[in-house]
Amino acid sequence: MHFDLQTTDRLSAARAGILHTDHGDIATPIFMPVGTQGTVKAVHQHELRNDICAQIILGNTYHLYLRPGMEIIRSAGGLHRFMGWERPILTDSGGFQVFSLADSRKITENGCTFKSHIDGSRHTFTPENVIDIERTIGSDIMMAFDECPPGESPYDYARKSMELTHRWLDRCCTRFHETEPLYGHDQALFPIVQGCKYPDLRRKSAEHAASKDMVGYAIGGLAVGEPTEVMYQMIEIVNGILPKDRPRYLMGVGTPANILEAIARGVDMFDCVMPTRNGRNGMLFTWNGTVNIKNKKWEHCFEPIDPTSSAEADRVYTYAYLHHLIKSEELLGLQIASIHNLNFYLNLVTTARQHIIEGDYTSWMASVLPRLMVRV
Repeated sequence: MHFDLQTTDRLSAARAGILHTDHGDIATPIFMPVGTQGTVKAVHQHELRNDICAQIILGNTYHLYLRPGMEIIRSAGGLHRFMGWERPILTDSGGFQVFSLADSRKITENGCTFKSHIDGSRHTFTPENVIDIERTIGSDIMMAFDECPPGESPYDYARKSMELTHRWLDRCCTRFHETEPLYGHDQALFPIVQGCKYPDLRRKSAEHAASKDMVGYAIGGLAVGEPTEVMYQMIEIVNGILPKDRPRYLMGVGTPANILEAIARGVDMFDCVMPTRNGRNGMLFTWNGTVNIKNKKWEHCFEPIDPTSSAEADRVYTYAYLHHLIKSEELLGLQIASIHNLNFYLNLVTTARQHIIEGDYTSWMASVLPRLMVRV
């Protein structure tokens, strides 16, 4: 696995590149649909391939470990075969999910013991067994095990958390290098930069991550309660330190505006549940702003959702029909809205990439941002 940096925008840090994996090439900047439990909610793999044109999707270590479990996934030959997806997969380490279980987990130097949200059974994640789990899942890109502190954490807590993440990263790297992939394809391990909202901690964490000389790097612990401008400041600090010839992945972000601003600061990869979660609640992202399809104003709008879209659902179904489905709580409504939003997000980063290559990303971003941020 390797990354080819193709070009950088003249007036910003926006980049276009290609991440080469054994399951296919990924053109960056890229948005990755979230398939937490081996499925992108309300979207079939056929639609991910052909309508949305997803180049890579996510799976989640915590959820897949609990259900269906590693015995089934290994027997199936890995997650790719289990879910019928032949393109790249990235797995989160499960750290964010474990640490969100504030009332039912305990963090120690060894790792984190937690209760399953399914049946209350007790489990422990360590840097070593998380690497083993991700080897069993067979993801192309594996995340290191980290602690994700709240965005408003006090300095001392953020520092101790970051130092623990660094020690865990050292152990993750050792385990990664002493084990081999199980299914015949290459796997990469991405360290995660932490440090909360504190510039000196972010610098230290980025330096520690960069010292591991990995294929790519992730920026974690942002969009978790801190102001947006602080998030952008942290991205700039971290990307000033991480190697320029490796992909940078901003975890769990975000709105269309967040993504364009982060691209301008040198981020290459994104994921977020927002397209599907908001879609299931009747919120559509469009080039002219965010649409609440539940509003009565859409009841008599018989225009296609997006006649220029690559997704058949966007071209065939109208705002009025989707309004009816969502109001009636029909499952098809969740599917159409999810497909639309994912298609929009993929179109957003694909268009951004085109403008980076053409050399006018900064002016293009300035022209579209005001429209993206309004409610229609």
